[in-house]
Amino acid sequence: MPDASRDVPVHSSPAVAANAEGDEIEVLESIDVLPVAPEDFDSESSGFISTERFRDLLAAHGSELDPHKLEVLLALADGNADGKICYQDFVNLMSNKRSNSFRRAILQGSRQLKGAGALGEEVGLGLSQRLVRHIAYETLPREIDRKWYFDSYTCCPPPWLILAITIAEVAVFMYYGLQLDRWVLQVSSPHFLRGPLPYHPQLRIQAWRYLSYAFMHAGIEHLGLNMAMQLLVGVPLEMVHGALRIGLVYVCGVLAGSLAVSVTDMTAPVVGSSGGVYALVSAHLANVVMNWSGMKCQFKLFRMAMALVCMSVEFGRAVWLRFYPPAFPPCPNPSFVAHLGGVMVGLTLGVVVLQNYEQRLQEQSLFWIFFSVYLLFVLCAVFWNVFAYSLLDVRLPPTL
Repeated sequence: MPDASRDVPVHSSPAVAANAEGDEIEVLESIDVLPVAPEDFDSESSGFISTERFRDLLAAHGSELDPHKLEVLLALADGNADGKICYQDFVNLMSNKRSNSFRRAILQGSRQLKGAGALGEEVGLGLSQRLVRHIAYETLPREIDRKWYFDSYTCCPPPWLILAITIAEVAVFMYYGLQLDRWVLQVSSPHFLRGPLPYHPQLRIQAWRYLSYAFMHAGIEHLGLNMAMQLLVGVPLEMVHGALRIGLVYVCGVLAGSLAVSVTDMTAPVVGSSGGVYALVSAHLANVVMNWSGMKCQFKLFRMAMALVCMSVEFGRAVWLRFYPPAFPPCPNPSFVAHLGGVMVGLTLGVVVLQNYEQRLQEQSLFWIFFSVYLLFVLCAVFWNVFAYSLLDVRLPPTL
């Protein structure tokens, strides 16, 4: 069902329309499903295709299409009760592009793919195909989105962001482990907070520390729990939603974590990637809960319980460490508030990002609402760090 922005007639040929979207494929000629001449299906050059004519073309040439794409086309035809289909929506589908109006047209289809077999019923899939199918069922609540993802995923680019972050965290931990000759509770070493990476309230003017602290961890137990959640949840999410979206949620969680500490636990340092990890995990869990009936992942209740247990154990460790007598008073142990900052980002901004699979975030009003609230929080936290410490006469601990 075309929206207002798409009601403008389209007078271009199929190849031109495809190229206007940045796709170099001449849709009709490369697929060889429809006649090449645009007047055969859009005789009035109105930018719309008659659904009756569209069904006839599908009936005549549907066997040459990928079965999943054919199902989506049929849903598109059945979703337009006004008797016409926006030609650009059709071009977007054939060139693997979608829009909000296209998504609504499919979701309003009377068939809703009920007559087709589910993706999970397919047999004869290779190992990589089974992995992609498994990830689709783990992260996407709608069968049409799962099929779309299964058909379009090419592993190019691979999920490099979460893997690169994890490798960097392990490398930093190994470096400090060798330098300090300590692997458990590295934070108890007098030299741990002297490096250029951890956030320390005394050094809050060094802005990079609000992000770089994520590469340092209090000990191997801290690193291990964060790595497990980061890889098990972050990599599948990146495979589905891409590095840009997952990186946005992760970085926002990391930044919110350090800023939350600077506002609520003003004398404590911060280390660890828990802000970013908790943003991803909480966003994923919230997405599962909100789409419970549509999520078809196996043992979802058990898996959700295990994720909550891991988060609780890691959070409990952080709370215990914060109030445990520090090895070098008056410098306190790292704060646990970064976890809570990550959770808040995940339950707001993260949920919006994960819910809008293959849709442009800049077109989502809810995304801009939460993103504006997040920017307002960042701005207030910056002013807090500039003025509040001196106004409240806070006594900051030394950097050892």
